[in-house]
Amino acid sequence: MEQHAVEQHGKAEPAGLDVVVTTMASDSHTWNLVFLQLLLEELGHRVTNLGACVPDELLVGECRRIAPDLIVLSSVNGHGFHDGLRVIAALRARPELARTPTVIGGKLGIAGTGTPARQHRLLAAGFDGVFEEGGSVLDFQAFVGSLPAGSRALPTGAGPLPAGSGVLL
Repeated sequence: MEQHAVEQHGKAEPAGLDVVVTTMASDSHTWNLVFLQLLLEELGHRVTNLGACVPDELLVGECRRIAPDLIVLSSVNGHGFHDGLRVIAALRARPELARTPTVIGGKLGIAGTGTPARQHRLLAAGFDGVFEEGGSVLDFQAFVGSLPAGSRALPTGAGPLPAGSGVLL
């Protein structure tokens, strides 16, 4: 039987995004991360799950090493707002991560669901999306679906989701 070699022309890019999913240093919850990982993988993305209680330096270092298309920070303990402000400053301080789409979500405060002022402050600090508990998974999926794979930055003209959009991250 004669075999023919198949020649490949061009460079095919893998579909989907490279996504880092993590909590912050004060958050020891993991089921939220498992849910996010499974959701994102079901949508065709490659996920690196850094796990719970991730120190800021480790998070920044791993994101620099991986160069993800998207960073997803999840909080369940209610300290996400304060931790998120600190972490986004560290991420944005690195030139190679300054434009990487980064979202935060879950239980971001201990006094219930978010206020527009809290969401605006997180967006102004550098987050591209804020998804608080009680929101829709569809909003998060729409945000993720709007990102081009491999670009490591938001498309030109793309802005953050409107404040109030949300999903439990």
